[in-house]
Amino acid sequence: MTLHNFIFGAYPYLAGTIFILGSWIRFDREQYTWKADSSQLLSNKNMRMASNLFHVGILGIFFGHMFGMLVPHSWWQMIATDVQHQWIAIYAGGVFGIMCLIGAIMLFWRRISNPRVKAVSRTRDTFIIGWLLVTVSLGLSTIFVSSGHAAHGDVSSMIALTEWVKSVATLSVDSSLIQDVSLIFKIHIFFGMTVFLVFPFTRLVHVWSIPLTYITRPYQIVRTKHIRMN
Repeated sequence: MTLHNFIFGAYPYLAGTIFILGSWIRFDREQYTWKADSSQLLSNKNMRMASNLFHVGILGIFFGHMFGMLVPHSWWQMIATDVQHQWIAIYAGGVFGIMCLIGAIMLFWRRISNPRVKAVSRTRDTFIIGWLLVTVSLGLSTIFVSSGHAAHGDVSSMIALTEWVKSVATLSVDSSLIQDVSLIFKIHIFFGMTVFLVFPFTRLVHVWSIPLTYITRPYQIVRTKHIRMN
């Protein structure tokens, strides 16, 4: 088995299996660690902006990839041509990607530069933010290649990538589909799959717990107690 066949043939299922089983086992055995470990109380400076940019950006990227690549090609053709589809992906990916990038940079810098936040941070917290930062940066780098393809009406790489994703999703993976796409796409895919591989071992597991009850719960009042030292 060549390295290409392993990364784009076997690795998606390895990462996916660890993603599902690892999350299940951690939820079952380590409930206390099933949380985001928010450090907002330690330092609130620019936290709201950074968090909102990061979360809106990464959710937009996730659902954009999901709908853009898993929706049947024939459905897309009812609302847009292949070239238009590619430009939609470029512009949407650019907007959400930049939002996520700015938020990730702010969060990463805060975690390594703020003494209070750094003191309570686990290595895996800093690692996953850094890894997501690199993954998003690689994704934004693919826009330059995709823009060149779209400008010349070349949608072959986009179709190859979507067909590969569908082959993975239908358990009939064909790594040869993306044999000839640009290297930057392959590196970005590898980093993206690795996010799922390490997911169960990081703070990202809180994604599974959608806080719907927050919508209806009463407001909580938090007061800071100031103690005068004589």
